[in-house]
Amino acid sequence: MKTLRIILFAACLCLPVCAGAKVVLPALISDGMVLQRDVPNKLWGKADAGETVTVRFLKKTYTAAADENGDWSVVLPAVKAGGPYELIIADIHINDVLAGDVWLCSGQSNMELPVSRVTDMFADEVAAYENTMIRHFIVPKTFNFHAPQEELPDARWAALTQENVMNYSALAYFFAKEMYARTGVPIGIVNASWGGTPVEAWMSGEALAAFPKYANEKRLYEDDGYRDRIKALEGENFYRWNSVLYAADSGLHASPAWYSPDFDDSGWTAVDMFSSAWGTNGLNPVAGSHWLRKDIDLPAEWENAPAVLRLGCIIDADSVYVNGTFAGTTGYMYPPRIYNIPAGVLHEGRNNVTVRIISNGGKPAFVPEKPYKIIMTTAEGATEEASLEGLWRYHEGAPMPPAPNMMFYCYEPECLYNAMIAPLKNLHFKGVIWYQGEANVDRRNEYAPLLTAMIGDWRRTFDAPALPFYIVELADYLPKDDTGGRQAWAEMREAQAQAASATDNAWLILNSDLGEWNDIHPLDKKTLGRRIVEKVVENEK
Repeated sequence: MKTLRIILFAACLCLPVCAGAKVVLPALISDGMVLQRDVPNKLWGKADAGETVTVRFLKKTYTAAADENGDWSVVLPAVKAGGPYELIIADIHINDVLAGDVWLCSGQSNMELPVSRVTDMFADEVAAYENTMIRHFIVPKTFNFHAPQEELPDARWAALTQENVMNYSALAYFFAKEMYARTGVPIGIVNASWGGTPVEAWMSGEALAAFPKYANEKRLYEDDGYRDRIKALEGENFYRWNSVLYAADSGLHASPAWYSPDFDDSGWTAVDMFSSAWGTNGLNPVAGSHWLRKDIDLPAEWENAPAVLRLGCIIDADSVYVNGTFAGTTGYMYPPRIYNIPAGVLHEGRNNVTVRIISNGGKPAFVPEKPYKIIMTTAEGATEEASLEGLWRYHEGAPMPPAPNMMFYCYEPECLYNAMIAPLKNLHFKGVIWYQGEANVDRRNEYAPLLTAMIGDWRRTFDAPALPFYIVELADYLPKDDTGGRQAWAEMREAQAQAASATDNAWLILNSDLGEWNDIHPLDKKTLGRRIVEKVVENEK
């Protein structure tokens, strides 16, 4: 009998653990989350059908029964800005919860662009600031062609600390920092963005019904097997292209290799790095590999010192060697090339930098008016620089036909709405900051009605008919002599303005003057963030 009592007692001890284990919470309801202040907030999740789920928050208890599908939800009453608080759901303790203003930041690469990419302009400011009252939640990049999804893949809220800051959206970072400075209210940023994506990818099937071309385009990719076969063939095409490129590139197989400091490049052509004297056959650009080498003389104090190599931006991809040592590689044109040179690589006297550029089919190039130099920091903290601009020696590697096309499913209609917006439907947002449009410039005549429809679509999704939208104007871009391209971008800005003026509670945020002609991702996200804050504050007066 005593043994039976012990067994029963042990079983009872297990019951709360087993019951708690049945409750599953979405990624959004997790440590560090931010609830929208001054409005009721819905909490939701999964449990066994019929199970009663208990929620405890601010000394009050709420209960809900899971339905036949295991879905349950409770609504917390409005709470003032504050925290951190503890939220307990079943036996799951959610710590460090704040109540404040939650913003949805969405769009393409200029919204996605992380703080790490703007440190050339703001490194000292970023390094000097932490604020755990600001939180960032990056919606995982995923797509779905079948139906609006209920939940997101795993992700987490991240407080604004030095450990996390480099992954913050740069625009969201400066917006949140300025907004907190003005209001003292905790800020939650939900960042749902994906570089290169068009507006129609962020719209629901219901909204796209008014745009049958895009609705039909989405239907092309509903078959998972079809998409898998496209990707399988694409993978084979790229494998074959790269295999031939590698085998045909003499620079990789010569002895010594063309990146060796001992290689004799005296027979190569001397070219200005920014000129059109290389990378073409005299009329058309040449795809494949292109090699450029430059020797520089360094003084004795550079001997064995660590340094940083800056190579601006390069079209399209590059692999870089310093004195025969591999320094780094980048696979596409936009990221700044910042490569660390470890101690022991540089020395007094002649040093060599070799760049192997891969062109996919357009004109290979070093982007002008970017930093091209080696930077060495002395033991005393001073910096010395060696310029890499001017003449290089050039030789064609392996000429190739253009690289195979790549299919990006995330660019297709509806798929991002289903996977990255629909799962946010239970959240309350203070407003939306939308920075997108570059991908739609070629179809700018359609943009105003598409964006207007998307705004209405999201307001229905979030059950917020007056949800504020702050639409960021496209920044200035392209060389001044590209009159056609610049005119297209100007017309796109007009389309953005039309959508803003045609929609209640939508505003266009001036940004054209912050652009950089040689970079589609301008650095000054701080001024832009402040402008959005100023418009928000103005609207709340």
